[in-house]
Amino acid sequence: MTTTLPTTAPRMAEVSRNTAETQITVKVNLDGTGKANLSTGIGFFDHMLDQIARHGLIDLDIQAIGDLHIDGHHTVEDVGIAFGQAVHKAVGDKKGIRRYGHAYVPLDEALSRVVIDLSGRPGLIMDVPFKSGMIGTFDSQLAHEFFQGFVNHSFATLHIDNLRGENAHHQAETVFKAFARALRAALEFDPRSLGSIPSTKGML
Repeated sequence: MTTTLPTTAPRMAEVSRNTAETQITVKVNLDGTGKANLSTGIGFFDHMLDQIARHGLIDLDIQAIGDLHIDGHHTVEDVGIAFGQAVHKAVGDKKGIRRYGHAYVPLDEALSRVVIDLSGRPGLIMDVPFKSGMIGTFDSQLAHEFFQGFVNHSFATLHIDNLRGENAHHQAETVFKAFARALRAALEFDPRSLGSIPSTKGML
């Protein structure tokens, strides 16, 4: 006997965030093919967001205008917030999803592990000892701000560990790729528990 996955409309959402510091629009399709249309004004950040789309199989459109004449902090943090809001909105009541996801991703000498729980409880543990403060025009400290914004507004628990790495570009890329793979797994439908909430509480 085979179990077929639910035939539902794609899980899509659009979120806009407009402040005195940033103007951001994020569109997601959690059931996409990895298409990306990205413009944040920070080249390396766009490269990392493209990893989320491509390896998470999430169609992702992010248009951001921020106060980059100051630095990238507000732009990166607010993109994380808006992306988290969009994922939370698109995933809906979470019926039938796997909820948990994890991934290990290598890139040459670097290796990172990411574990995610779409738990309804925001929390971030991140241990990534970047070997450089800047990656292009991207301040490596802002990776934490992006993920903090994401977990606070997607209501997810996220553990990120860079297990080894000597090149900051490689470290960051393994982190974002592993995050994408873990998120993809957590968002997938589980054919053995279709229609049910993956929690003994009955809600997430």
